[in-house]
This record gives sequence, structure tokens and C-alpha cells, in this order.
Amino acid sequence: MAKPGPRNLITDVDGILVGNAEDANARTGVTVIVPDAAAIAAADIRGGAPGTRETETLGGDSLVKRVNAVVLSGGSAFGLEAASGVTSWLKSQGRGFFVGDVPVPIVPTVILFDLLNGGDKEWGEDPPYRDLGRKASAAASDTFYLGNAGAGLGATAGNLKGGLGSASLMLDGGFQVGAVVAVNSVGSVVMPGTNTFWAWVAERDGEFGGNGPPTSAPDLSVTGAKSPPMAAGNTTIGVVATNAALDGGQAKRMAIMAQDGIARAVRPAHTPFDGDSVLALATGRAPLPKSSDGEIAIPAVVAGIGAAAADCMERAIARAVYAAQALGDIPAYRDLTS
Repeated sequence: MAKPGPRNLITDVDGILVGNAEDANARTGVTVIVPDAAAIAAADIRGGAPGTRETETLGGDSLVKRVNAVVLSGGSAFGLEAASGVTSWLKSQGRGFFVGDVPVPIVPTVILFDLLNGGDKEWGEDPPYRDLGRKASAAASDTFYLGNAGAGLGATAGNLKGGLGSASLMLDGGFQVGAVVAVNSVGSVVMPGTNTFWAWVAERDGEFGGNGPPTSAPDLSVTGAKSPPMAAGNTTIGVVATNAALDGGQAKRMAIMAQDGIARAVRPAHTPFDGDSVLALATGRAPLPKSSDGEIAIPAVVAGIGAAAADCMERAIARAVYAAQALGDIPAYRDLTS
């Protein structure tokens, strides 16, 4: 049976590091996922209100097949500027897609809306995101905080405090899979009228409280979702990663399957108000099987990796909310259930 890795973080995938940076006054932050070498990448966008940068670069017909980092940022459209700080930092490290002798870092970015959470957003003509992107890149490590960290600092999930979450699985054949997600959904991660996560069935080792199944039927007449104006700007944004040697099409399938984890953990998901986006990274350290029936064997492995990615995404979403702390008048899950 597949088990979580030693950290139960996306950094259990060899070669993946994560860095966070926050602006506590503005109640916002940035999370950067940095592979130690350029990685095959793909994106799947399902929400009706996405905010992205360079995700079109990830199409199968594009010149560039690999990325140097992925950014998850608060700040709505302002947060797209975080990529500029990450790009500058990567170039200073000599990393990027080389055009002649010039490295041009490739940094797809997705953002969430956290502009109405009570933080001071009066930053004038100098939003903090470029600096936060640079700081998060420099802080990239194999360990990082969950909850009110990085892009999850100012996030809300339904009527509860959202946050940053992560989870991993180690599969047969030496394949590693992990997810990191910033949960800022219009929908709820908790069954209405209960303290049970929608994701309870996927929980491993009490990682989000061990509350198990609901003791009574959820009140489905109560959504637990945000109400206007907060419902106007949301998003669950995340990255799934594997050490498998996937090509671009296989990485795309992994991202598509990982969206099922969002749909299982957040209800409703993929609404007109959300920008739900999943990016997939494949570091290529573990080769796919080669055999005479490779036409079946390889897709079967890809399917297993995609299923694990959905599992990790589902668990990471619940872990994000379980780890989150109250922020201003936004209540935390554990405060309501303690």
C-alpha cells in the first residue's frame, strides 16, 4: 500500500524544494516551488476566474518544455508580479532556458484573490509581490510550514480560514508523488453541520485530526460557502509533482487527474468564482517501465501516478485548513472544533 513520505510534503519528491514568504501587514504571501533542475511541466485550469502567467508556455506545441520554478501567489492580478522576483533570483543563479549564453527563467504563475481579508493593501505603486517572490525563492527548502504560510497566509476556505497544505505518497516502483496547494475556495472543505472534512476518507495517520466519518448526516441545505462580496474572488491553486520521467502529455494527464482531488475535498469546486488551477512537474529521475507490452504498461503507470496526485491534492487541501490559524475575524477550523 502506498504510504506518505517521511515529511508528508511535496518535497518528498526528490529534487523539489519549496519556499514561502509573507507580508503579515498586508495579509498575503507567496509560495515558490523550485525543482533543482528544469522540470517537465503542464497545467490544467478548471475555475471560471483564473489568473495566470506563462501557463500557455506549457502547451505541447510550445518551444519550451521545462520550467525552472512555479509560483503560487496571493494578491490577485498584483500577485503575478511575484514571478518577476523569482525570475530575477533564478537568473542570478544562472538558471533558465538558454538563448545563446543568456538564461531566461521560465516561471509559470497562478494567483488567488485575498484582497478583502482585512490586510493593508494600500501599497501604492509598489506592491510587495516582487520582493516576496525573491525572498520565497531564496528560502526554498525541503521543509516548510503549512497553514498561514506563503500564498496561504491570507486565504479563506468557505467560511473558514484557508491556508497552505501539502501531502505525499511513495508508490511501488520507486515513484514519488506530492502536492502543495493554497486553499482559498468559495466552497467548503467541511461537510455542512459537521466538523468532518469532505476528504476524511483519504486521511492517512490522523494528518488532519483523525475525526473520521460524520456521526450524523450533513445538512446539505447549508453550503458553508462564502457569501458576497467574498464569493466574488477565490481560487484553489496547487502543484503536483513526481520523480517519474513523464513527457508533457503524461504530465498534463497528471494535472487533469489531480483536479479530482480538489473536487473531492471542496464543494462546490470549479465554480464561476474560482480560478482553480493545477500545475504538474515531473523531475524525470525515475524511468517509466520498458517492456514488450509498453503500450499498456506505461499508461497504467501514468494512471497510478495521476490517481496518487489526486489523493495527495485531496489530503493537502484538508491539511491546509486543519493547520490554519484564525486571522482577524476569519475563524480557524481547530478553534471551532476544539
